[in-house]
Amino acid sequence: MKIDRVLAPNPGPFTGPGTNTWLLRSGGEAIVIDPGPVDRRHADAILRQVEPGEVKAVLVTHTHEDHAPLANPLGRELDVPALGHAPGPGFDPDERVDEGRALKVGDVELRVVHTPGHSDDHLCFLVDRVLFTGDHIMGGSSVMVDRMAPYLESLERVRRLDLERLYPGHGEVIDDPETVIDWYLAHRRQREAEIRAAVEEGASSIDAILEVVYRDVDRALFPLAARSVAAHLEKLEAEGVLVTRGEKVELLVGGER
Repeated sequence: MKIDRVLAPNPGPFTGPGTNTWLLRSGGEAIVIDPGPVDRRHADAILRQVEPGEVKAVLVTHTHEDHAPLANPLGRELDVPALGHAPGPGFDPDERVDEGRALKVGDVELRVVHTPGHSDDHLCFLVDRVLFTGDHIMGGSSVMVDRMAPYLESLERVRRLDLERLYPGHGEVIDDPETVIDWYLAHRRQREAEIRAAVEEGASSIDAILEVVYRDVDRALFPLAARSVAAHLEKLEAEGVLVTRGEKVELLVGGER
């Protein structure tokens, strides 16, 4: 098995150095994972790395615009299907894949692991003890989360896979998965405690919580941070800790709404 990276030319505050497109090769066959945004330069860079007839499919971990839109046109150019969990902006899978689906790539088997949280449609791809993580886990940073409870459950699931390496959608390869996943879980627990404390101290909106909890974070990242705060609030509301009324956040006392 051989794994190569083709870095998409889309660096930025939300993408880091750019989107990692991974080429998984085994036994004369290959799969492209997360081809990224539509960009002719990047498509050509991917095509230069593969042999005619070698690629069997194009996979996407999720439908965010920095991961999926090139999948359909690249699939057509290679005459192979584009696979994903669901349609999204600029992407319509030729074939939908879900939890437990297995794909043969030469001498290895790639298994689909549904990991909702960053987005509902998020998938990771497991090969032996290697996991392609998309934006579920990134190299060198935490991630934006849309739904916190499923995200934490997905992290716990991934932690139990006994992995030896992670290939993320952004950043460098991760050689100590257990340590990084433990940090992710601890980071989210800490953020939740900080958000709860901010509400207890009078922060009554997402904007007010951001000013307290994310005061040391680059403000350019506040839009993504706001989504993670909203995900934490949704989880805390489901647990009966607080309630949101429009843009107002209120702490519950004694479980009364």
